[in-house]
Amino acid sequence: MLSKTLLEILACPKCKGSLEYDKPNEKLICNSCMLKYRIDDDIPIMLIDEAESFKKS
Repeated sequence: MLSKTLLEILACPKCKGSLEYDKPNEKLICNSCMLKYRIDDDIPIMLIDEAESFKKS
């Protein structure tokens, strides 16, 4: 689980916008860029090339 302090300072590496924490799926979501960044062993993988894109439903 990511700390509240870390979540407050993290930003999307692409647009520098805020991220939403999807705790059950272990992802950080940027709704502006429509990218999901995975979290491995409580470490956010903030690489644009490894982010998963999604479409809003």
